[in-house]
Amino acid sequence: MENKKPTKKVESKNEINNVESTSGSKGEVTTIPKKPVKPPKVEDKPFEEFIIKHFIPGLKTSIEKTGISVLNIKLIDGIRPVVGGKCWIVFCEIAEQRRFWLCFNKDVITSDKTILLAESNSEPSIVESFLIDEKKTTLPLLISRVLQRLNGQKWIGAN
Repeated sequence: MENKKPTKKVESKNEINNVESTSGSKGEVTTIPKKPVKPPKVEDKPFEEFIIKHFIPGLKTSIEKTGISVLNIKLIDGIRPVVGGKCWIVFCEIAEQRRFWLCFNKDVITSDKTILLAESNSEPSIVESFLIDEKKTTLPLLISRVLQRLNGQKWIGAN
């Protein structure tokens, strides 16, 4: 019988998992850069944070850019004017005794929304669904549609 040395075969998970790719014939090691983690979209933030830190300041600035003063703007957890029912309300009072309420049925920006409008310190005379056909709700969309609605009411812009 021949005197053979036993072969020793060792497989290690570390050896298998730490295999790096090489490029070229010189055995240069290339590493694939990791993609940077994207911060969450502003619309993915919690409802109150989104409204208070992003929507309200953005809406106020946008209204004031039209030359209209914003006297009061705030988030309220209360009862919807006229039709009732508990909801989240962005209440805004602008110059010339004009007010509007943007109501969210739930504390989610994609929930059903209504807008109510009132002039001359009267009760709201207009109640409408708001952004009912939109599949995606974004900060710029919310702001632009509020401005569009106020312009349609001839409250802002050159009318």
